[in-house]
Amino acid sequence: MHIMEGYLPIMWCVFWYLVAIPFWIYGIIKLKKLFSKMPEVKPLVAIAGAYMFILSSLKMPSVTGSCSHPCGNGLGAVLFGPAVTSILAAITLLFQALLLAHGGITTLGANCVSMGIVGPIVGWALYKALKGKINSTYAVGLAAMFADWATYVTTSIQLTLAFPGDNPVNTFMAFATVFAVTQIPLAIAEGILTMIIWDYLKKLRPDLLLKLGVIDESEVSHITPTTH
Repeated sequence: MHIMEGYLPIMWCVFWYLVAIPFWIYGIIKLKKLFSKMPEVKPLVAIAGAYMFILSSLKMPSVTGSCSHPCGNGLGAVLFGPAVTSILAAITLLFQALLLAHGGITTLGANCVSMGIVGPIVGWALYKALKGKINSTYAVGLAAMFADWATYVTTSIQLTLAFPGDNPVNTFMAFATVFAVTQIPLAIAEGILTMIIWDYLKKLRPDLLLKLGVIDESEVSHITPTTH
């Protein structure tokens, strides 16, 4: 999904930065409020950021100018919402661009729109829609999968806008189809891994998940939170 440095025309680099910046500003405000209200969640925010960094660093070649990998953006989106996740994604993408030559600075805005904004919004919205209807573990797994897929659909759109060819619809389908070969199984695997981590969080710190409002009392009434 990371679009490489220098691949997008400068016009589109600027455009995607302009789209991303308002989300970053709002995300910083939300993150400050979260830390002020619940300082005890700082380690959990770090875990969500590290999860995104590690998973999205596991890249493999895909479409020209981009790559395939898990995204890890669903977990942060469910826990803290899309705005905070956009900040985690921006930090992740910046370090990957500087230290791993994964993505780029000129394409940071575009990559953050896909992995840090659109994907998290889809995952967060799906989890909200499923919350209370099915067990949160299954809901977070589906949220992680669809956040991943939405990320790659967005990247396909971004590449199509920059390089539409003679028929933009065919160009989009070509990008999306190549991504789908690797991304469908990767997203399913990411969903399963996120479910495992979610179950661990429910057992370790159900009190934090309750305070964040992402699970109901009925799911943790039989669990005694770990004390520190």
